[in-house]
Amino acid sequence: MKHFPKFALLALSASLMAACGGDKAPATQEGAQTAAPAQGQGTLDKIKSSGTIVLAHRDSSIPFSYIADNPNQPVGYAHDLQLKVVEALKEQLNMPDLKVRYNLVTSQTRIPLVQNGTVDLECGSTTNNTERQQQVDFSVGFFEIGTRLLTATDSSIKGFEDLGGKTLVTTAGTTSERYIKQYNDEKKAGINIVSAKDHGESFLMLESGRAEAFMMDDVLLAGERAKAKDPAKWHIVGEPQSFEIYGCMVRKGDTEFKKVVDNTLKAVYASGEINGIYDKWFTQPIPPKNVNMEFAMSDNLKTLLANPHDQAEPQKAQ
Repeated sequence: MKHFPKFALLALSASLMAACGGDKAPATQEGAQTAAPAQGQGTLDKIKSSGTIVLAHRDSSIPFSYIADNPNQPVGYAHDLQLKVVEALKEQLNMPDLKVRYNLVTSQTRIPLVQNGTVDLECGSTTNNTERQQQVDFSVGFFEIGTRLLTATDSSIKGFEDLGGKTLVTTAGTTSERYIKQYNDEKKAGINIVSAKDHGESFLMLESGRAEAFMMDDVLLAGERAKAKDPAKWHIVGEPQSFEIYGCMVRKGDTEFKKVVDNTLKAVYASGEINGIYDKWFTQPIPPKNVNMEFAMSDNLKTLLANPHDQAEPQKAQ
């Protein structure tokens, strides 16, 4: 695979990309408050003293972490992996009654809420890159994506080179937003870029005709297409502009907790259990509309699962 020189992504600030709140009773509203760890207290000690682990979740990152039929219960591929960590903690800490709280997060809030200890673990659709590694630590990766475009099947847009003079929507606080703005400036591409608050709103702008293309991670685009009124009206096009790895976020320097998360994921991969979890969300009908994403596991992801690592890998593709 050929690569051309990287477009420099703008430095991400701590105010971008974080996490908000919830519970394995009702999922909390965004911005809900939970007890932060004491000064110098590690996440494992916080969990032991409180009897609770706080898991971040998204509301529209299909099929990784989202709300489907039950407004109080997040579901998804990344969410299932979080629950594997909970199972491991119950055994390792001898806490069979460990409680789970869910905390709603967005692209803009997920990093700050991990940093300040409002949430203990965020497994959603967060790219592991060098900028974010200055703010949080990442687990070994659990998914690899390419950034592409979602357009109408009858659209004249077949790739990024066709975006001149067109309106493109992407989601605020994501690497796609930073990349396409840099791309637009450096290429003088003449793209009218608008940013929506989340993936659901981005797709709504596309579906309603307020944008002609939606740029995001290919698998998230497939998720939005799957929940559309008429999925056949939309298709994913264009050569990937980057290849990025998703990881779970934990507080920076929290090595003991990160070790638990890493070892749990590695065990799920090594046992082959990951294949059933993957098929459940990517090759079978999923809620809320029981549409099959028909998103087969890529060779890149197979390689990652066979050789898991936590390295940042935002490669730009030609």
